[in-house]
Amino acid sequence: MNIATLRRPKIIVLTLAVLLAGGYIVHRMLTPPPPPTYLSATATVADIQDVVLASGTVKAYKQVSVGAQVSGQIKSLKVVLGERVKRGQLVAEIDSMTQANSLASSEFTLQNLQAQLRSKEASLKQAQLAYERQKTMLAGDASSRENFETAEATLNATRADITGLQAQIRDGAIKVDNARVNLGYTRITAPIDGEVVAIVAQEGQTVNANQSTPTIIKVARMDTVTVKAQISEADVVRVKPGLPVYFTILGDPDHRYRTTLRAIEPAPDSILQDETSTSSLSTSSSSATSTAIYYNGLLDVPNPEGKLRISMTTQVNIVLSEAKNAVLVPSTALGEKDAQGSYLVRVLDEQGLAHDRRVKIGINTNAQVQITEGLKAGERVVTGTAVAGATDSSNSSERRGPPPRM
Repeated sequence: MNIATLRRPKIIVLTLAVLLAGGYIVHRMLTPPPPPTYLSATATVADIQDVVLASGTVKAYKQVSVGAQVSGQIKSLKVVLGERVKRGQLVAEIDSMTQANSLASSEFTLQNLQAQLRSKEASLKQAQLAYERQKTMLAGDASSRENFETAEATLNATRADITGLQAQIRDGAIKVDNARVNLGYTRITAPIDGEVVAIVAQEGQTVNANQSTPTIIKVARMDTVTVKAQISEADVVRVKPGLPVYFTILGDPDHRYRTTLRAIEPAPDSILQDETSTSSLSTSSSSATSTAIYYNGLLDVPNPEGKLRISMTTQVNIVLSEAKNAVLVPSTALGEKDAQGSYLVRVLDEQGLAHDRRVKIGINTNAQVQITEGLKAGERVVTGTAVAGATDSSNSSERRGPPPRM
């Protein structure tokens, strides 16, 4: 067998390999690339809300610190923690011996002054008669002018003494009234209807009202509570009193408490606090740019069962707008906005081909958007494009960012 005979099969194999490679290359060049695979979503019908989220704290609708206006030892407490009290109900008594003695002393002083006044009034009558007698005698030259002037001076002095005693009596009466009021302060009553939420002082404890007003108990009205919701400065411009609100508590996250926004405090807590020292003012001004600012929104909620308690944490949702049975698509389906306010979306037909369409929107939560015109429920919209033939690790999608809030 010669060398040419041995090389012939190798040449044939190489020729076939070249032909196959060339055919594959020609096939790839002449065959169009497969159409892109779209990331899509179906337009659905559901409810949508645009809400502002805020963290809140439960406060009593009205809370009063009941204190002592006189000093002394607490003789007895008439209430227990959690007890419901009525306005005017006796809640505590302070030992009243000092106040009772002060009232008695003031009354005795007043009685003494009144007795002195009666004595002076009798003296005034006598001085008036002596003056009239000396005046008559002086007119008939039966007495000297010195005696007349003495009688006149005695009359005027007695009248002045009576005026002074009358002023002292009025002052004494005021002191008696004050002593009587202080004696009444030893019986401490509830200023409002409510629940005893704290007992600060105990029986036998001595309170000193001269230095400060000592608190004995705290009474709060809890049949209605107030929630203070902290609204960020970015959202506070979007909310207003009267908007519907619902919130949940940590202990019962499935139950929604519904109410309306009553008011928004005009200044944040950092301004409302009493900053008297220079250091606190400088600290506040230096940290103003780095500290988040929140404004308190106030909402009142009936609490007949007493489930809501002071200082509970709430998750508050302030509803800016809402729509029922709206056509919804993901916000990433929206394209550019034109001058008429409509947005571009790409809608898939039955063959999977995308077609441009203009739609009008309503509520946009940056996650979902309400389509008010241009799209029907059940139609599929493009939310992105996956590159054909790429592996999962190299898939890329062209997602459009959400438009600004309307």
